[in-house]
Amino acid sequence: MHPPARFRPALASVAVALALGAGIARAAPDAAAADPIARLLAERGLGDPAKVPAAVPPSEYAFVQTMRDKASDMVLSAMNFLGVPYRRGGNNAEQGFDCSGFTRHIFEISLGLVLPRRVDEQASASGLIKVRREELKPGDLVFFNTLKRTFSHVGIYIGEGKFIHSPRTGAEVRVEDMRYAYWSKRFTGARRAQPLAEAIAPAAQAAPAATPVAAPRPAPAGPATVLDAETYRTLH
Repeated sequence: MHPPARFRPALASVAVALALGAGIARAAPDAAAADPIARLLAERGLGDPAKVPAAVPPSEYAFVQTMRDKASDMVLSAMNFLGVPYRRGGNNAEQGFDCSGFTRHIFEISLGLVLPRRVDEQASASGLIKVRREELKPGDLVFFNTLKRTFSHVGIYIGEGKFIHSPRTGAEVRVEDMRYAYWSKRFTGARRAQPLAEAIAPAAQAAPAATPVAAPRPAPAGPATVLDAETYRTLH
């Protein structure tokens, strides 16, 4: 039985609208599936800005957008462990990580490079080269003095002034902002794996010489004081 002729145009419009809606519904999951960073964050419950780790303001979580174009395999591997709990002496996701256990694990699975176990030993390990702060690239190790020792904490730089690390007992692998006063004052150096350095060198040689630009100064203390205090509490 066919509908009356006067209803056919309306039915056709409804069919077109439903088809377009279905196409859009399919496109959204496909786009998310094609974005490994978005998928990993969603799986860890961090895709919603309201669920961003406390030390990273939601307004700045847009760094994920820019990181998509330049994230290395190492950074993707590190992001896959967001939410894994801290455990002193921990070396794997099943038991948990401490800071150096986390960086050691990521370097081994990503580059096949086995780092020493202790933070200070990683800072002086063979196969790593020193990097200045203004030259940081995703995948570099970043070191901090958090226990009155030059190299007492370590994480992995992921770009846009952020790094990922396993902070302390009771916390989880998370993202922090190096521009906060707490981290900025305690930054003590960075190291880059030789394979990553060799990959970056050809690109740098091919690029035209640029006029040196002074490194940006840390933001002045003020409204950020509360955030710094919060960050301090996360480590002690």
